[in-house]
Amino acid sequence: MQSVAAGSVKMESLRNNNPTLICAPIMGDSVDQMVIHMNKAKSKGADLVEIRLDSLKSFSPSQDLQTLIKQCPLPTLFTYRPKWEGGQYDGNESKRVETLRLAMELGADYIDVEFQVAHEFISAMHGTKPEKCKVIVSSHNYDCTPSIEDLGDLVARIQSTGADIVKFATTALDITDVARVFQIIVHSQVPIIALVMGERGLMSRILCPKFGGYLTFGTLEAGVVSAPGQPTIDDLVNLYNFRQIGPDTKVFGIIGKPVSHSKSPALYNEAFKEVGFNGVYLHLLIDDVAKFFETYSSTDFAGFSCTIPHKEAAVKCCDEVDPVAESIGAVNCVIRKPSDGKLFGCNTDYLGAISAIEDALRGSSHSSGTTVSPLAGKVFVVIGAGGAGKALAYGAKEKGARVVIANRTYERAKELADTIGGDALSLQDLNNFHPEDGMILANTTSIGMQPKVDETPISKQALRSYALVFDAVYTPKITQLLREAEESGAKIVSGVEMFIGQAYEQFEKFTGLPAPTELFRKIMAKY
Repeated sequence: MQSVAAGSVKMESLRNNNPTLICAPIMGDSVDQMVIHMNKAKSKGADLVEIRLDSLKSFSPSQDLQTLIKQCPLPTLFTYRPKWEGGQYDGNESKRVETLRLAMELGADYIDVEFQVAHEFISAMHGTKPEKCKVIVSSHNYDCTPSIEDLGDLVARIQSTGADIVKFATTALDITDVARVFQIIVHSQVPIIALVMGERGLMSRILCPKFGGYLTFGTLEAGVVSAPGQPTIDDLVNLYNFRQIGPDTKVFGIIGKPVSHSKSPALYNEAFKEVGFNGVYLHLLIDDVAKFFETYSSTDFAGFSCTIPHKEAAVKCCDEVDPVAESIGAVNCVIRKPSDGKLFGCNTDYLGAISAIEDALRGSSHSSGTTVSPLAGKVFVVIGAGGAGKALAYGAKEKGARVVIANRTYERAKELADTIGGDALSLQDLNNFHPEDGMILANTTSIGMQPKVDETPISKQALRSYALVFDAVYTPKITQLLREAEESGAKIVSGVEMFIGQAYEQFEKFTGLPAPTELFRKIMAKY
């Protein structure tokens, strides 16, 4: 593995042979509530529970600890997190420490002690620690992820306390921060829990089994978390196929900002599992795409889908670009070649969208047996001049349509229109643009995407001039634009059709296997 200073982190598949555990944080106002949550954690597939004593509203240590340990169907990890380490406890420190000692004596499987008090806590045991109980010594950084040197020093200092398991959690300011944590994990000589908080740190929680982390945390419900960025147990097990991830698992993902709305992980991970392909597909919230590719340069990081706003920037990061993608000036798929690690970019957006639009038009014109596209000679209005807009404009032009680009910034619309040989409008002029009826409209912007589902790029009245309206947004499936278009008498094509169409080719490029087309449609029908 190269050093971070060299500007590239080569990820190696080094780890012990023990499976990474899923730990469910249990937070409740009462012991009875916690017992209910423990049983729920077991039913969902957790391996152990972290009992957050600091979340209890009232607490009698001697009685309640026995109840929690005896009634828990899973191994127990007790944490009594003080406010000075990000928890809720704000009482007497001696009582807090004595409670953790008592939990050990009563049969806890693990206890979590903060690094700040660990030396004193462990040295005071004088060899009386129950053999069954493992002491986790933890440190939390809610501000950033330190340098690789500082992280290494932190791990050494935690080890020096006599910890059975080292734990540290940092905060991701950029997704490349996670690389430093992976680097620490693969070189650790002791059991280690190393996680990166926040949405940009999500892959640290999912890829633990690949790099050798001792455990990861999975919540019972979405949003009910003990630290920022925790996924649910359901997502770990059923969305990301956590139990199938190992040292040789190839990593794929959707690169975007925002990206959490994307259904791509649901599509690809279920397909990977169905065909027996050893890969995992993640949400990757990325600010600087060039920095991401430079940092995660191992062939283990094997392929990526690109979405807003990185489709154009990704072109410059590729060592080789497909001629069509080069003409469009945007890629939505990047493959890292296993032979030499070089990046190859291509564009499958226009294939999926144009095919779906043609199929919808042919449904009424009965021209499917002809070689002439039903787009030929039609006015095709593209909203947006970004990567997806370029792809749709290029595809429509290739099919013989008369292309018009409408964009918030007229200069960008004019630039794209001049490139492909079309016309340009500002978005505000689009409502008054109706030179003829039977036009095609394609929205390639994020207008109308969750959570701003009430937004639409064009007035309902102006939609009367269009025979068909397509929206690249697929969350929600039927946007405000599509709803109003249908009410105005136009055919509609949702972004789901484009999504499925472009995904076929990406899947085959990722895996080298035929795309399970029926499975794709079955998966997307759930949404």
